[in-house]
Amino acid sequence: MASKGIKDQVAIIGMGCTNFGEHWDKSVDDMLIDAAQEAYASAGVKQTDIDAYWFGTLGSGVSGLTLSRALKIDYKPVTRVENMCATGSEAFRNACYAVASGAYDVVMAIGVEKLKDNGMSGLVSGVIPDDGTKPELTAPAMFSLLAPAYSAKYGVDETEMKDVLTRIAWKNHYNGARNPRAQFRKEVGKDAICNAPLIAGQLGIFDCSGVSDGSAAAIIVRAEDAYKYTDKPLFVKALAFTAGPAAGPIDPDYDYTTFHEVSACARDAYAQAGVTDPRAEIAMAEVHDCFTPTELVLMEDLGFAERGLGWKEVLAGTYDLDGDLPINPDGGLKSFGHPIGASGLRMLFECWLQLRQEAPAERQIKTVTEGGKKLGMTHNLGGAPGECVSFVSIVGSELG
Repeated sequence: MASKGIKDQVAIIGMGCTNFGEHWDKSVDDMLIDAAQEAYASAGVKQTDIDAYWFGTLGSGVSGLTLSRALKIDYKPVTRVENMCATGSEAFRNACYAVASGAYDVVMAIGVEKLKDNGMSGLVSGVIPDDGTKPELTAPAMFSLLAPAYSAKYGVDETEMKDVLTRIAWKNHYNGARNPRAQFRKEVGKDAICNAPLIAGQLGIFDCSGVSDGSAAAIIVRAEDAYKYTDKPLFVKALAFTAGPAAGPIDPDYDYTTFHEVSACARDAYAQAGVTDPRAEIAMAEVHDCFTPTELVLMEDLGFAERGLGWKEVLAGTYDLDGDLPINPDGGLKSFGHPIGASGLRMLFECWLQLRQEAPAERQIKTVTEGGKKLGMTHNLGGAPGECVSFVSIVGSELG
């Protein structure tokens, strides 16, 4: 059974997002306060106006008290959620459903992660007991399998594939260099990317997203109430979430050239939103570019390129800031950074800026200002190829 969806039932009326980066001088509390205060100001509300909170974090807190203590929330519901790298998106999804149900009038979804001073170089999570048969691979190692698999299936030689991955990283650093909130704010030349030290397989340093701290927040109300708060709300068109059977690593038919969870999630989101031609109808997308080959595969899973042709679209500049379908115009995980609990909400923050035409002029996308497109997408995944969860949202600047 497909999702019925809540198209145009709820709207975002305010958002906040901290700079992402190495915040040695800021605590989890500091970042939560900064993101929440910016969201309150954006929506023109006070903290006392918020009925309930959905709080996402992977490893920077163990209950709603993490948020209520920081914000000094007086006896309101605070629900802490976690869904790996899609944690921020999960907070948003649950907050939207709560408003659509009629349970609350005004809610906040907020996420945070502080990774830089926890003593770990990547995702922070406890070791979950298992039967000992799971492979002990790093995240770069698991995602590096995508590149040679794609090359073998679609006849892309190793040199061409290196050019494709390099261009994805180059694009996202180009975009991030124009974003004052991004972790990495400098353009990186293609030669530097191509010749960077290898981390795993064909993946070099610049093929991997940054480890960072940050927080982001959204305030959600019923659609009919949205214009009481702002003249430019964003209306939620679709919220899709899928979890697969996690059989990829042991399934002989899984070939590492797709995320089945993402394809299913995208189909659900498009059905909810009434999107029939995503390539033509969507103005921009923020996708989960944890590693450069992930972004390549996602272009096909999300319907932005035909199977086996995504690499040609990358090289043609289709997904550039001034391309037909800008992907990660804020720099993506690669350049903006990836504090797990905040990333999904950070993606929505970019849709908030771009669809309201409030992004800095040097990176305001033409598909909105000149093309007149009204829809933006965010995509998160958590896990690894063949065993992940996937989230897709579609938001729009107009009802209908």
